[in-house]
Amino acid sequence: MDRIIIKNTISLVNERAKICGFIESVRAHGSVLFFDIRDYSGTIQTVITSSNEDYEVAKKIRPEWVVEVVGIVKERPEKMKNINIETGEVEMEIESITVLSKAKTPPFSISSSGYEINEELRMKYRYIDLRRKRMMENMKMRHKALLHCRNFLNERGFTEIETPILTKSTPEGARDFLVPSRLHPGSFYALPQSPQQYKQMLMVAGLEKYFQIARCFRDEDLRADRQAEFTQIDIELSFTSREEILELVEEMVIQLTEVLFPEKKIKEKPFPRISYNEAIDKWGTDSPDLRHDKDNEEEMAFAFIVDFPMFEQSEKGKWSAVHHPFTKPTQEDTKKIKKSPEKIFSLQYDLVLNGHEIAGGSMRSHDPEILMAVFEVLGHKKEDIENKFGHLFEAFSYGVPPHGGIAFGFERLLMVMRNEENIREVIAFPKTGDGRELTMGTPSSNIEKEQLKELSIKVEKNEKKRGKESN
Repeated sequence: MDRIIIKNTISLVNERAKICGFIESVRAHGSVLFFDIRDYSGTIQTVITSSNEDYEVAKKIRPEWVVEVVGIVKERPEKMKNINIETGEVEMEIESITVLSKAKTPPFSISSSGYEINEELRMKYRYIDLRRKRMMENMKMRHKALLHCRNFLNERGFTEIETPILTKSTPEGARDFLVPSRLHPGSFYALPQSPQQYKQMLMVAGLEKYFQIARCFRDEDLRADRQAEFTQIDIELSFTSREEILELVEEMVIQLTEVLFPEKKIKEKPFPRISYNEAIDKWGTDSPDLRHDKDNEEEMAFAFIVDFPMFEQSEKGKWSAVHHPFTKPTQEDTKKIKKSPEKIFSLQYDLVLNGHEIAGGSMRSHDPEILMAVFEVLGHKKEDIENKFGHLFEAFSYGVPPHGGIAFGFERLLMVMRNEENIREVIAFPKTGDGRELTMGTPSSNIEKEQLKELSIKVEKNEKKRGKESN
């Protein structure tokens, strides 16, 4: 007999079926035992009596054991129906029950939301934490939202293309994660902060409409809405305009909200366009929360922030790109770009939602002279530009269409949609605030000396840090 998923038992009243799953709870009433059994699709109540030859086995079963059950699906008496679960109108009379796997007592309860439990404990035993209903629903919704966006873009003629994970270290804002090369001693790959340069080269290739569900990596301090590795919905188009991209994004987000989160109410359609300067003047931030009631989780206040300055200056006087150096400035006179960077605006745009930046993009510089001027403002010497970005200038020399794009911080969007306060709640195996993944204990210093030797790496102890630890 083939196993069926639990939620399908509601269509099998008075039929024999086999289910498999975890024991969620055990209740004894005299000579009758009740087990609530859970699989990824739902939970069902099962019952076994002392007359069953498997009753002695059943008496030893405890919560979170994994079992296989064969039995008859019955309609529950009217007064015993449970309207709070999908299978609440049925139960299964057990004919046979087999223990597939025993389980130790879990380190915490999974019957609650889990917010009250120490987060590091939850993350150490994440495979148990994911069993709780809220977390299971978060993972399912993550899948549905990604699938929705993938289908949306596919229907509009976009091609999904994967770009390399092992790439080159280039200055794009955050620190890179470096990966040593065994075959090229002393050389390093970098994990991509984004697929930015590869997707621009795809425009050079003539693919015109690209997207990717991309893994990105940034070695930066973590926050409630930031992780060291995260997922982007990455989009790039040729022969496009800012308005075309914003309209595409707006359509996708509205459809996503209305289909998967119908309980949410979008405050304003079409989304308002707010200049960067207006956002700073009115709200003191370029990611304003525009809800009428900040405590109303069902209100979705989307807005596009536009007309960003191209550059920003540090206290030491050094210029950096507000978005990234590939953003197209509104000024095309390279002399003015280099002479008065503080006056230059860009074709950057962000999508904000309830105080969070959930997407950011821009039209791109496809004129090598403008791109070179931007790099010079940022303090790069021509020799450094050639070493770090020569591949892009070379690509552009073979003809490049005007292009632009945008990238969604997918987990950040999902965090808001699922009313979560922390991005870790919508990631299966997230990192802690100091960058550790606790189920496997990473990062790890338990690297064999032979491995390091193969990679031509020597690890030097930080003596100052060791001194502090020993005190």
